[in-house]
Amino acid sequence: MQTGLKQGLALAVSVGLGMVAAPQATQANEVDDVNALSAELQTLRESYVKEVRRLREVDARLLAIQAQLKAAGVQPDGQTTRAEPSGGPTAASSNTTAGETSEVGHTAADKEKATKRSVDDFLQQEHVAFDRRLVIEGGITYSRYDRNQLALNGFLALDSIFLGNISVDKVASDTLTYSLAARYSLTPRWNIGVSTPFLQRQITYQKGGAGGSAASYAELSQGSTVTPGDTTFNLSYRLLPETQDWPDIVLTGSVIAPTGRAPYGISWETINAGQDASGNSFVQFSVPTKQATGNGLWGYGVSLSMVKTMDPALIFTNFGYTGYLSRHFNDIGIDPSVQNPGRVKLGESFSYALGLAFALNDRASLSLSVSDQISRQARIKYDGQPWQALIGSNANAATFNLGMTYALNKRTTLVTTLGVGLTPDAPDFTLGIKIPFIL
Repeated sequence: MQTGLKQGLALAVSVGLGMVAAPQATQANEVDDVNALSAELQTLRESYVKEVRRLREVDARLLAIQAQLKAAGVQPDGQTTRAEPSGGPTAASSNTTAGETSEVGHTAADKEKATKRSVDDFLQQEHVAFDRRLVIEGGITYSRYDRNQLALNGFLALDSIFLGNISVDKVASDTLTYSLAARYSLTPRWNIGVSTPFLQRQITYQKGGAGGSAASYAELSQGSTVTPGDTTFNLSYRLLPETQDWPDIVLTGSVIAPTGRAPYGISWETINAGQDASGNSFVQFSVPTKQATGNGLWGYGVSLSMVKTMDPALIFTNFGYTGYLSRHFNDIGIDPSVQNPGRVKLGESFSYALGLAFALNDRASLSLSVSDQISRQARIKYDGQPWQALIGSNANAATFNLGMTYALNKRTTLVTTLGVGLTPDAPDFTLGIKIPFIL
């Protein structure tokens, strides 16, 4: 019996010790699991840090390669999405998933690709688009110009009373300009172009005040057929592609060929118009027999244009200079009965423009700008006489411009422009339509 009691007691003690050892073994296993998970987490953190570092290195290399391709004028076929982590290793707990980040990146890339067409259409008009191989452009522009002149033929009595004839002259001109131009990109940095206008004018002359009567008016209209104007050849070179700190800079040289009808040597004629109460003509108009469509001189020019992207707008500006070579003509007078040979030298002109444009969507863009052209006096030199300046030949023509481009299809764009004259030397307004066709 004592033996059985001892065996029972030993069994109870062993069971109790087993119950005590079981929790201790479980706790040891959990500690091992914690240590293992901590080690795994540390390994994952170190791996994440390495991946983030690697991601940034690849992103930097990608940006460098894209900048080199852009500098060379090459547009990559694919669209790459930048994914820059916003934090360190703890950024893994962000609420934004990788799929959401990729979707946002592709949306931005698609938006940029969508607006590129409208931006290129704008650059083709105000700058130079080097990524278009060949562009043929046709257009028509209407301009309105009129000026009133008060001519006094007499003298003042008592410094207040005018004695003599008063003549109010008005010259109004409606001009249609049909333009044909072509541009060709030789390389991603070189572009050549040529443009020729064809002009058609309708001029109305008005004169009143004949015989001292301000109510007596006479009018004379004179039209012209479509005649070629001066042809311009351009050669453009991209000095600096756009970067984060610098705008896209293009230098353009121009040569102007005198293919239009020169204003020199054109005879004038005297026409009687207007009738008084007795049926007699009371006004004589002296008008040219033909309308000039060109300057008659070889010209040259240089311009510098710059465009900077400032999302969501584009800022652009350009500065230009134009000069002309002197030329000898057999007749530079207006009297048809007398021939006056001599040389003509047109004044230099300086131009500048400043504006901004918005890409409204993938098809349309809107631009606003102010342009100004300042011309110096022209000079003439009759044979055997010194040079003399032509009074009134200097001008300052400033214009406010509103333009819009709209892509009709993949290759054709509609360009509309409206210009409003800000100075008397500028046209009252101009309205133009151009259609570039990409080949």
